[in-house]
Amino acid sequence: MRAVLTAAALLLAVSGCAVPAPAPVDISAKSAAIADRFQTELQAQLQAALTASGPVGAIGVCQQAAPAIAANLSEESGAEVRRIALKERNPAALAEGELRKRLEQLAAAPLDASGKPAAVQWTSGSGRDARAHYLRAIPMKAQPCAACHGTSIAPEVRAKLAELYPLDKASGFKPGDLRGAIVISWPLERH
Repeated sequence: MRAVLTAAALLLAVSGCAVPAPAPVDISAKSAAIADRFQTELQAQLQAALTASGPVGAIGVCQQAAPAIAANLSEESGAEVRRIALKERNPAALAEGELRKRLEQLAAAPLDASGKPAAVQWTSGSGRDARAHYLRAIPMKAQPCAACHGTSIAPEVRAKLAELYPLDKASGFKPGDLRGAIVISWPLERH
């Protein structure tokens, strides 16, 4: 009987010292701020290029500035920041696996009930590979996006796109369609 009581006391002591399960990581606010900044910086550069050299000249902004902005935000935040798409212009933006599944969900409803870009959040992996992911829709806008991604693209724009992106799949969108998404992935061990 004494052994049973000792075992019970030991069990209670150990369970009282047990480390509680980690609280769920909420990356929504941090990720939304990064996605906002990405969009704001890209839009500013895109508008400046459109004003200076029209749609043909602005293509280089999406080709060069967007990856640079993503790299800068990744370095600053410690997260991996990038754009993905179901119909990609840049092959590096191809959504595969779980990202594709989540992006297809956003394609069904790219805007939330308040009319803002929809977002989803989930975790994957375990241990050192555990990550928290935030995916926010990039709905197609009538302007300036339609000039390069719409259903009626000027011949000179189409020619420049063919030159820079021979495998381009990112046209034929109508305003409100899901153009792509910003994905932000955080290593969970840092949270």
